[in-house]
Amino acid sequence: MNKKGFIFDLDGVIVDTAKYHFLAWQQLAKSLDIEFTEEENEQLKGVSRVRSLEKILAWGNKTISQELFDDLMAKKNEEYLGYIAEMDDREMLPDVPRVLNFLKAHKQPISLGSASKNARTILERINIMSDFDAIVDGNDVTKAKPDPEVFLIAAKELHMSPEDCIVFEDSVAGVTAANTANMISIGIGSKDVLGHAHYVFNDFTEISDDFIKSLIEK
Repeated sequence: MNKKGFIFDLDGVIVDTAKYHFLAWQQLAKSLDIEFTEEENEQLKGVSRVRSLEKILAWGNKTISQELFDDLMAKKNEEYLGYIAEMDDREMLPDVPRVLNFLKAHKQPISLGSASKNARTILERINIMSDFDAIVDGNDVTKAKPDPEVFLIAAKELHMSPEDCIVFEDSVAGVTAANTANMISIGIGSKDVLGHAHYVFNDFTEISDDFIKSLIEK
């Protein structure tokens, strides 16, 4: 059988940690008397922590000292880590284990390609660390998506050419990064948002084993 490199984003693809980011940012915004809604949280998906806090301050029309800014960022991360410390494998999104098992059974190389600096902690908590042949996260990259750096490093670690890699992504920036890297992009989410991906599915329950087989055999 052919070999393809399969690269998974983490947040919103394997697990839904967006809700924990939301709770942590909401707590922070509240401490500054800024209202923070789920709609605004959507705008922070795939955005760095620094830029996220800048956006929240702009929405609340607030200016703070650099010292408080740094304190708040550290506090937000602590709060978020507190939430993910409680995670277990029940937090995995539907049918992700089936897809990973199918790829492993067919000896396909698998990598993580995530901006999260907490990716390894999360993979350990949900017991799938050993499913990955390579892990590339926020500690390994200098450029954020839509720059393709994270996926190009993942391809290299899997010893695959970018053209032979398939990326699962839930963000606009992530799909753009995969396309820029000349990889096949599979959007997990809404067609309205991720229409620039090669394929779009609401979630992994819509991705059949036959479809994955056809990707491998292409």
